[in-house]
Amino acid sequence: MAYNSVEQLAQAITPLDEAAMKAAQVHLDQLTKPPGSLGKLEGLAVKLAGITGIIRPEFPKRSVIVMAADHGVCEEGVSAFPAEVTPQMVHNFLAGGAAVNVLARQASADVVCVDIGVNAEMSHPGLLQRKLRYGTGNMAKGPAMSREEAEAAVRVGAEVVADAVSQGVRLFVTGEMGIGNTTASAAIMSSLTGIAPQQSVGRGTGVNNERLRHKISVVERALEVNRPNANDPLEVLAKVGGLEIAGMTGVILGAAAHRCPVVIDGFISTVSALLAVRIQPNVADYIIASHVSHEQGHRALLQELGLNPMLELDMRLGEGTGGVLALHLVDAACRIVAEMATFESAGVASGEGNGGGTE
Repeated sequence: MAYNSVEQLAQAITPLDEAAMKAAQVHLDQLTKPPGSLGKLEGLAVKLAGITGIIRPEFPKRSVIVMAADHGVCEEGVSAFPAEVTPQMVHNFLAGGAAVNVLARQASADVVCVDIGVNAEMSHPGLLQRKLRYGTGNMAKGPAMSREEAEAAVRVGAEVVADAVSQGVRLFVTGEMGIGNTTASAAIMSSLTGIAPQQSVGRGTGVNNERLRHKISVVERALEVNRPNANDPLEVLAKVGGLEIAGMTGVILGAAAHRCPVVIDGFISTVSALLAVRIQPNVADYIIASHVSHEQGHRALLQELGLNPMLELDMRLGEGTGGVLALHLVDAACRIVAEMATFESAGVASGEGNGGGTE
């Protein structure tokens, strides 16, 4: 499905199904356990019902959408890795050798790699070729891209989702690859939230203290040069963002438009989620936060979105790896609702007013 504008995409997103959520909660309270004793899994089960409108949803087909693009700001020396790693890692994804491929196989998920802005000629039968330009401009010197390019990248993400939905996919994970993208993400975070770069900029690929200070100064310079309007998320995205960040924003909006849950990964994915929510607030209800990463700023971003992460594993890889691990918890929530006995069916006496747990 092609979206003529981001505004049209946003208008397709509706609130959760309250009736399905209430029915799911009633069912959970009838299962052979103290009420609420499965914690976040129960909240997740109710959320999945609200998203899909189905009390016992199933997700046999799930996809990790890995958006890949390069960043002009890399010429400022903000990463421990050279920009050439982006196309090299895309080939690794396509060969099935990256961490996200390994974890996706374990979770029975497909990995779909999208070239939305890699600064190299890429050709592979498994690659979705959606290149809009060969990397962004250097945001420390001027806008990363035009507003039209940012909008086009968001629409690409939504269209990738629409194509997957037409093939039966109903559960999505956001993934990314782009050397320099924690720098762009920190700039977006600071612009949209007012949080200073000293708190939003992290070590990314593992830069040392000296390069971290430099990275902070580069973000400060980008914000000063571009002066993005915090009330206009697409302007922020265009001026200090990235093509893969925009693509993931579109994935999140597109999943919500099709009433599909979308599991976000780490810091960069969560910046895309913040952009999506600023474009359309209803989107927040469709997002599942997989984990809180080791990257500085991620926890504050999740708090800004009101999202409670499922896992905390000190990860900082990206690619969609944390998101894929959370698919096991999505499956667990679904199986609890679908397979667990009720007090009545099991012939077990139910407690009255028992909100505690059993060990």
